[in-house]
Amino acid sequence: MTSCPALLALEDGSTWPGLGFGARADAAGEIVFNTSLAGYQEILTDPSYHGQLVTLTCTHIGNTGVNDRDDESDRVWAAGLVVRDLSPVVSSWRATGRLDDWLRGHGRPAITGVETRALVRHIREQGAMRAALSTADPDPVRLVALARATRDMSGLDLAREVTCARPYAWNDEGRHHVVAYDFGIKRSILRQLAARGCRVTVVPAGTPAAAALALKPDGIFLSNGPGDPAAVTAAIAAVRELLGRVPIFGICLGHQILALALGARTYKLKFGHRGGNQPVRAPAGGRVEISAHNHGFAVDPATLPDGAAVTLVNLNDGCCEGLAAPALRAFAVQYHPESAPGPRDSLRHFDDFVALMAAARGEAAHAQA
Repeated sequence: MTSCPALLALEDGSTWPGLGFGARADAAGEIVFNTSLAGYQEILTDPSYHGQLVTLTCTHIGNTGVNDRDDESDRVWAAGLVVRDLSPVVSSWRATGRLDDWLRGHGRPAITGVETRALVRHIREQGAMRAALSTADPDPVRLVALARATRDMSGLDLAREVTCARPYAWNDEGRHHVVAYDFGIKRSILRQLAARGCRVTVVPAGTPAAAALALKPDGIFLSNGPGDPAAVTAAIAAVRELLGRVPIFGICLGHQILALALGARTYKLKFGHRGGNQPVRAPAGGRVEISAHNHGFAVDPATLPDGAAVTLVNLNDGCCEGLAAPALRAFAVQYHPESAPGPRDSLRHFDDFVALMAAARGEAAHAQA
């Protein structure tokens, strides 16, 4: 492992020195933190992190290396990586490479030796903000200026930058045909749907409702993704037209798009939820799920229309983590039930979606008879 002087600079003028690894390059974006204890490869290849510099709160990073199976997409979407301590040793039977080399191959810079506890406290107090990282030219004046010139996440439709170029079939067989809108979809989501007997067709984020319905779906899935949900106007319009026509299940950005299609509003969180240890529960109490999150925006529950209700709340800050519109056969969760990385408490939501499609098929068959 080779290293060089590196610097992280935030738009508020604060600077965070360290040693560079990965690519020798500049990177800029929103600085965020993730509290997961494992799964950095899945995190970095999650398209939801497009346009963001990811700080990992877990102290030691890189000891499990990287492998050929854990990528959630075909590239590293995070703009850069910030860690406290890059492990010089790789010790995992699954490893096929080193994090340093892997990031270099993807052209992504990273920095180690940063006081990440202090950085995370700073983000929590000041809020997520724009930042710049350089492993090539760590000049503080230049990097602060670069951070301040970086586009702000509010108002950005980033789904169109990460979505697929054309529709494709994930698998060829299944009892239920799911049309999955790709706002930044993860492979683990597709695997969970396929494992439950779904034949999945993935379509671009801007697919009109008529084109989705022409594929004769039993259900519509709205995926995770980056950016400001209110800016994804084409998808909001499509989902509004799809409501009541076919069962709908959304997660993460898809949860927010469903809410906006119902007529609700969204807002930006101060520093977001990112990590595999977020507790959620129904508003009236009951079973607590530890869930995997990656979102910087949330749904304003006070703006949900009649017929739609909050089904889950975050026990840390009370924000909306789930909603349902039963009469329209639509529901969504703000977090990632497929985990990857994270606990498996929330896999039941995929089962609920399959049950909703099965019920809808039964109703249709009964009506035809």
